[in-house]
Amino acid sequence: MNTVSFPLRFLVTLVIVLIAAVIGWQLWIYYMEDPWTRDGRVRADTVALAPDVSGPVVQVFVQDNQVVKAGDKLFQIDPTRFTIALAQAQAQMLKAKAAMEDAQRTASRYAAVSNNAVSSLTRDTAGTAAMEAAADYQQAQANEAVAQLNLQRSTVLATVNGVVTNFSMQPGDFVSAGTPDVAIVDTDSLYVDGYFEETKLRHIAVGDKATVTLLGGGPAISGHVTGLAAGISDAERGPSPTLLANVNPTFTWVRLAQRVPVRIALDHVPPGTPLVAGLTCTVAINQQ
Repeated sequence: MNTVSFPLRFLVTLVIVLIAAVIGWQLWIYYMEDPWTRDGRVRADTVALAPDVSGPVVQVFVQDNQVVKAGDKLFQIDPTRFTIALAQAQAQMLKAKAAMEDAQRTASRYAAVSNNAVSSLTRDTAGTAAMEAAADYQQAQANEAVAQLNLQRSTVLATVNGVVTNFSMQPGDFVSAGTPDVAIVDTDSLYVDGYFEETKLRHIAVGDKATVTLLGGGPAISGHVTGLAAGISDAERGPSPTLLANVNPTFTWVRLAQRVPVRIALDHVPPGTPLVAGLTCTVAINQQ
């Protein structure tokens, strides 16, 4: 029976060991050095829309999870009192305008006569009255503009393109000025935050191409790095009533690398890819 010689066995073993070493080294680089992470999140800006005026809602134009565009009507606040307020402001403006014109005519008549017929004091008093009437008219114009704006703002409009979420408003609900009542996820602001280990940051630069793969599957999304977070919180240091540093005295031998957010702008999203803020994804940076 033929037996394999010792040098051949040694050579085969050496080749296998070398191949295993190369594979192990590549895996080490892939997992420890290459800039990629499975800890990514799809994110978007959320607009907490609040009405500019208060009042009861008389009509709702949208429903939960509805797609809207900037300028679309969301809901209508009862415009009755704002219409009345506008009519009152317009009447006050007309009254102030008439008073201003009368005061200006009076001042003009006094200015046209000689000093022997009208004293300087009377002429100055008429001029002052005309200026005050003009100021009252400008104030009335401003009040009319505010009343017009309040009537216009009684119809609440979407300010961005997006999706209405967690919405349950009904006619009859009372809304208050400055209190958010509608949340809109701005679909034009969708981006990805990849949380990369600090040991991999040196391989990442602004402008680098990135590939995003959603956990739910589907074609890859292409993007690029737009920025790295300027800082993260320090869990080992807390506030102190004496304003001195309060540092955790324990130190573990196994230190986990901190994760730093890296923002990825989305350049091309394949048609039909559902992007929902909060989805998990894998982010890989294609080094240039």
